[in-house]
Amino acid sequence: MNKKILFIPLALFIGLAVMFLVQLTRNAGGDDPTKLESVLVGKPVPQFKLEDLVEAGKLYEQDIFKGEPLLLNVWATWCPTCYAEHSYLNELAADGVKIVGMNYKDDRLKAVNWLNELGNPYVHSLFDGNGMLGMDLGVYGAPETFLIDANGVIRYRHVGDVNPRNWSETLQPMYQALLEEAKG
Repeated sequence: MNKKILFIPLALFIGLAVMFLVQLTRNAGGDDPTKLESVLVGKPVPQFKLEDLVEAGKLYEQDIFKGEPLLLNVWATWCPTCYAEHSYLNELAADGVKIVGMNYKDDRLKAVNWLNELGNPYVHSLFDGNGMLGMDLGVYGAPETFLIDANGVIRYRHVGDVNPRNWSETLQPMYQALLEEAKG
């Protein structure tokens, strides 16, 4: 048997390992992998009519996003990361941060029970059972949070949970700047 043939699998393995390493480190230039660019950043929240999560028949439209800066938090009961972030959202709401919740592709009764058991940080709770507004927003999954200015314009999209670190480092400074902008 030719000894060179024995090195072919090793060479293939090393080649594949190098390719995977290059792909994994492509984002190492300081980019945040949780920051997905959105074509909607800088544009108004898409037009919609959605029911309130708790009060079926009560409709909301995009005008709920006008008047003051707020967060739009996309969540679902089937999402374990949403569960992990929920207590922090309650803290933010208790500190005066305005948050609109959008329950995404979920069972309405489970979602209502979730809020009753874990607390409700939302000033309004939208029910997007079929995921159409989520699709218009370009939502990949839950949780995602959009920072929206007082004119109803999307200023930032955060993918993943909102936690003390990314709140203090990224979202809070942007939220504070939008509050100041709305005052002046």
